[in-house]
Amino acid sequence: MLRKQLLLFLLIAVTPAVFAQEAVPPRPSPLSIAACKYKDTYLKIVYNQPHKRNREVFGSLVPFGQVWRLGANEATELTVTREVFINSQFLPAGTYALFAIPEKDKWTIIFNSDLGQWGSYNYNQAKDVMRVEVATKMLPGELVYEPFTITIDQKNNKADIIFTWDTTTVSFGVDFIEPKP
Repeated sequence: MLRKQLLLFLLIAVTPAVFAQEAVPPRPSPLSIAACKYKDTYLKIVYNQPHKRNREVFGSLVPFGQVWRLGANEATELTVTREVFINSQFLPAGTYALFAIPEKDKWTIIFNSDLGQWGSYNYNQAKDVMRVEVATKMLPGELVYEPFTITIDQKNNKADIIFTWDTTTVSFGVDFIEPKP
């Protein structure tokens, strides 16, 4: 009887430890962050990077004319600690879900107040804070970006937020507001 109890105890004690040691597999679309700072204003974009993987991206994997989460997995989120101007439109400090409506020649970038979304499945246009239209550009020559990539090109109190994937790139400008003395 004591042997059975000891065996049962060992089975219960050892089983969770065995399963707890399994490594979490990497996500096919890994987490990435783009960030910059100007004086006391911090801007950060958190997103997941899908990869091209020999697929046709825009117009197929990402359909034209439909809301897209600007990445993979959870909706992309932009946080800004102080108010800024985005393409000359005022954006208050806060965190926003970023979406896009890609078209062949332009994208509509959407700043939405509904956070914590998975993809764009529950996107609610009524929660849009701002929209900006930006022109698409094709990358030169045979250049192809395998992962969806967001970069920030900052020069003093101005920055360009750049989205690049496959052979397409789009960007919008950010003007940081000088803090009042």
